[in-house]
Amino acid sequence: MKNNLLSHNLPDDLKNMNEKQLELLSYEIRDFLLEKLTKTGGHVASNLGIVELTIALHTIFDSPKDKIIWDVGHQTYVHKILTGRAENFDNLRMLGGMSGFPKREESNHDMFDTGHSSNSISAAMGFAASRDLKGEDYSVIAVIGDGALTGGIAYEGLNNAGSSKSKMIVILNDNEMSISKNTGGISQHLGKLRASKSYLELKKQLKKTLKKIPKVGDGIYSGLEHLRDTLKYAIVPGAIFEELGFKYFGPIDGHNIHDLLEALYVAKIMEEPVLVHVITKKGKGYRNAEVNPSKFHGIGPFNSETGNTLSSSANLTYSNVFGNKLIQLAKEDSKIVAISAAMIDGTGLRKFSDQFPDRIFDVGIAEAHAVTFAAGLALNGFKPVVAIYSTFLQRAYDEILIDVCMQNLPVIFAIDRCGVVGADGETHHGIFDLSYLSHMPNITILAPKDGRELAEMLEYATKIDGPCAIRYPKGEATNHCDVIKKSAPIDGKIEVINTGKDVTIIALGNMVSIGIEACKKISLHGLDVGLVNARFIKPLDEEGILELANNTKCIITLEDNILEGGFGDKVEKLLIEKCKKNIKIKAMGWSNQFIEHGSNKQLFEKYGLDSESIAERVCDFFEGKA
Repeated sequence: MKNNLLSHNLPDDLKNMNEKQLELLSYEIRDFLLEKLTKTGGHVASNLGIVELTIALHTIFDSPKDKIIWDVGHQTYVHKILTGRAENFDNLRMLGGMSGFPKREESNHDMFDTGHSSNSISAAMGFAASRDLKGEDYSVIAVIGDGALTGGIAYEGLNNAGSSKSKMIVILNDNEMSISKNTGGISQHLGKLRASKSYLELKKQLKKTLKKIPKVGDGIYSGLEHLRDTLKYAIVPGAIFEELGFKYFGPIDGHNIHDLLEALYVAKIMEEPVLVHVITKKGKGYRNAEVNPSKFHGIGPFNSETGNTLSSSANLTYSNVFGNKLIQLAKEDSKIVAISAAMIDGTGLRKFSDQFPDRIFDVGIAEAHAVTFAAGLALNGFKPVVAIYSTFLQRAYDEILIDVCMQNLPVIFAIDRCGVVGADGETHHGIFDLSYLSHMPNITILAPKDGRELAEMLEYATKIDGPCAIRYPKGEATNHCDVIKKSAPIDGKIEVINTGKDVTIIALGNMVSIGIEACKKISLHGLDVGLVNARFIKPLDEEGILELANNTKCIITLEDNILEGGFGDKVEKLLIEKCKKNIKIKAMGWSNQFIEHGSNKQLFEKYGLDSESIAERVCDFFEGKA
């Protein structure tokens, strides 16, 4: 299997294959994906579901001359195989290895760097417009999943593309899933379109029958155009894509090579916007992924027989702690409601959803809407908790600032996956949230050192009369800080774990556990070092930090955020303005750049944020070497 796939000269060989050979290739690719992904992990279900569609795309179109724009991009493993990158799958998503998303620097077949959802149509429209302005000749294809159609920017793109009449193709990969099951009006509309296959078969049969009538058949068929449209709209009320200006083809079986080739060829030769609606099955060909596609949306290395991950842990994650605590609080307060942006499972809200089905709202991939929706709930006496990954909350900046903070509304932002998150890389690291949130008026921002403190902070947030954000990382939430016998109450103050006359480290969130290990190493160099848990980014505990400064020679800040505009920036500004003694201060965090993919351990070591590196950097700084 491996040798057969690697022996192909792809994508060129696709042009010389017949449909049977293309079908056999689909089996080779699925076997190859399962062999590789069991070892590396990755986005399994979405790629297994798009095999035939990707083969058909590269058979009909000529990449890179023709421009294929992938929405989100996690479903491009097959595209990478078909564009000569199969041999790179052993280092998929590893430091220095191949990205799990399209990267222009990686291949000229990758047209647009992606990782977030719903923007492919807008990007494709930009390619189409530039082609027309230059008088060039190539096809532009946006491949978008049905889950991405819950994002507003997708409709902005559809509206612009349809009205422009510019030649472009939108492939709607419809598997009824984003990460979890899709919700909302567009999902219901697509359901009606799927059910309309009987109409499409009727139309096909009608055409064949009428055209068999000698001499008059073509004329009769053309004359029934209005009748066909009336029939279509009777079966599918308000076919939205045609109303927006697209020629609609579908639904088409996304696992039938013949039907796909036929539909894509017709779409290619048309001189107007076309939308091809393709039905696929997420996890196709691998039973475990077909049954549980959410689990296999993004997964670590796993056993192909059982589907179980190889490095599973019974310990609670931060997401679990958040979900469990929210259930407890919701039992005590009927005004608490939860909001998710297509991430009920990922953010730990599944149990909450089961217990309080009327008090949870999954708005789809629509983060900006989620935040303003929460503002409306808050204005009417409820306590909304908006649970969104850090990297996706960026999409709602304006709504947080104007709709929530300006009105000082009691909305709680549970910011999951903050800091570096490993193998998904640049588009998914949550290292910017402190910098874009902390300059907003009225908002309180907290970061727990462990799961126990997260639960306490969530309870604290429900008592605040104003917006509050709690940022916490991906992964286990066990109490790494076992040297701390008893946590101080959450009261707006720093938590002094121990004091140091030479050096005091003020660590934020998950950096506290790294700070503990760094302090042990620093003390071996003869320095008296102390550690403080910052807890509050905003408002800053100015009194507590200034008191620390008066009793130490050097202050170091640690944060899992970019340095520019981060926690360290604010501490340094405070000490410059208000500290009466001359004190050395150094902030440690991520430099203001996009951090590549790799394991957290590798990235922390590479950028000098592991305990060993921190200890060395602190000692050098104290001694004036850095």
